[in-house]
Amino acid sequence: MTEPPASAIIAAHQVRTVFGRLRRRLREVANLGDLTPSQTSVLSRLAKDGPATASTLAALERIRPQSMAALVAAIAGRGLIARTPDPADGRRQRISLTEAGQELIEGYRREREEWLATELAHNFTEDDRQTIIAAMALLDRLA
Repeated sequence: MTEPPASAIIAAHQVRTVFGRLRRRLREVANLGDLTPSQTSVLSRLAKDGPATASTLAALERIRPQSMAALVAAIAGRGLIARTPDPADGRRQRISLTEAGQELIEGYRREREEWLATELAHNFTEDDRQTIIAAMALLDRLA
């Protein structure tokens, strides 16, 4: 494999750094209360992908099934998720968001997007925003 050009190395570093800082800032804005980042991640995944088993969530979150069981128990204790028998295998349970969980995640998402839109409107010109839109389209190819 050939060494990437210097510009690719610089871009990779800058993208990783900026996205990391932006992710931390968005977490602050969302006021997650006493939910942990792991709990929020599970709730967000359920909101995005729909119901899943604990083992599927553990694999997607790259954590041990025992750790996912603890996360699910903590989230269920707050009334944010529901567990129902898996129609394909009655021994397993499917985990889904409750109405309260859905509202919570939608609220977090709305808070973050409102903050970001306001910051982009106040701190960047229209040309800057168009450049950001174009850059995001390019970065989306990585995802």
